[in-house]
Amino acid sequence: QGLTDSTTIFLILTMITVTKFLRKGSLAPAILRQARELTMTLDERRRARQKLQLADGSDVGLFLEHGVVLQDGDILLSEDNRFLIVRAAKQALIQVTAPDQQALARAAYHLGNRHVLLEVGVDYLHVEPDPILEQMLRQLGVTVSHIEAPFLPETGAYGGGHKHGHDETFAEDYALAQEAYHAHEHGHQLS
Repeated sequence: QGLTDSTTIFLILTMITVTKFLRKGSLAPAILRQARELTMTLDERRRARQKLQLADGSDVGLFLEHGVVLQDGDILLSEDNRFLIVRAAKQALIQVTAPDQQALARAAYHLGNRHVLLEVGVDYLHVEPDPILEQMLRQLGVTVSHIEAPFLPETGAYGGGHKHGHDETFAEDYALAQEAYHAHEHGHQLS
């Protein structure tokens, strides 16, 4: 059975409602001392509309713009002016390590070719579990292990994640890429 109208209204009124966020580092640490933490998986950090819970059981309603991907340390601002700090939850991951940097770079290249979400560390790669990827990685001669850790994948060269030419933001991304290219070319011409 569904909830009654009065129960639904009560849940909405007692829920912490979030419609705005700020990127990590946007506020002074002193302002955030009383902020509560909201631990979220990567899937949750990618969803604009959802109901979550704080560690104490308080409900949080997230109503952000579509396309927002929250990062560890981002700050959520509730409608009643409370701050919540986003924390990346531990989740099952594959950790890739290698005997040398070239082998690790080669593994990153092949994973990137498959358009998977990838976290790049100084001496490791993290990717979500996938038996086909594991087999490929082992064939490349790198070490594959299963771990539980926060997943912090790369967001893309221009901060917006992975995009293709058919996305509505392609023109904006293309303009940014052209601007970077022309700045680079102009810098070499002056030398």
